[in-house]
Amino acid sequence: MSDLMPRPTKLLIEALRELGERSADAYQPEDRALFAEMREATNLGLIRCAERDADGQWTVNVWYKKALLAGFRLGQNLEQEGYNRVTFFDKQTLPVRELYASSKVRVVPGGSSIRDGAFVGDGVIVMPPSYINIGAYVGRSTLVDSHVLVGSCAQVGERVHLSAGVQIGGVLEPVGAMPVIVEDDVVVGGNCGVYEGTIVRSRAVLGTGVVLNGSTKVYDLVRGTIHGRQGDAPLTIPEGAVVVPGSRPAGGDFAEAHGLQIATPLIVKYRDDKTDASTALEEALR
Repeated sequence: MSDLMPRPTKLLIEALRELGERSADAYQPEDRALFAEMREATNLGLIRCAERDADGQWTVNVWYKKALLAGFRLGQNLEQEGYNRVTFFDKQTLPVRELYASSKVRVVPGGSSIRDGAFVGDGVIVMPPSYINIGAYVGRSTLVDSHVLVGSCAQVGERVHLSAGVQIGGVLEPVGAMPVIVEDDVVVGGNCGVYEGTIVRSRAVLGTGVVLNGSTKVYDLVRGTIHGRQGDAPLTIPEGAVVVPGSRPAGGDFAEAHGLQIATPLIVKYRDDKTDASTALEEALR
């Protein structure tokens, strides 16, 4: 645990709101210390980029994103030391997170990095090489497999399985935009990509190679509906949905003449006991 303990949460949030609204020419020397408090409060799970209410609705904390962007501007590009004394060049306000036995996180050797200011819950396993960026939230007992990216401000729930090669985009800007959210007990298959504020509800399963973004339309073969972005509301994958890659005919005479198809994710079923058994994490790995 770091020696730096953040001030009470309400007071810290007020200070971060003020920091996020200031112009770069008005920054003070003590603002770097404030940003360090922000990182530590995020490490401890006291503050986060987005929060879920009792009704299941997610709200982005705009003040958090603005303060995070201020942290980038506050830093200078300097040589720093990461895991295993590997040096890198980045803003001094964006160091690698220090982990201890008390962190209860397992980081397997082989080139992974977690930035300071990312929450990583008890029992998380990070396989190499993977990267968890600042502002991200990774809930307890989640498996982050090899070659996984958890982007800045992405929110990943508990007991999630991010399979090899998964890309979870973050969405730092624009500040009002919802980050990518993956709720509890989701399984994300290998080489999937989830971007542009997409919400994947609890217990959903994304089959290998599914790509979801703001313009994706997902066809629900079970319920006969189409899921997509609606105005400011992001694409949302329903709870328990099992999504696999699919295709549909491209429109127009040229596409028809050449038999062209457009990639289209399909919901082929909703999760049941058989699906749960086939997607369960191996306890032996823990």
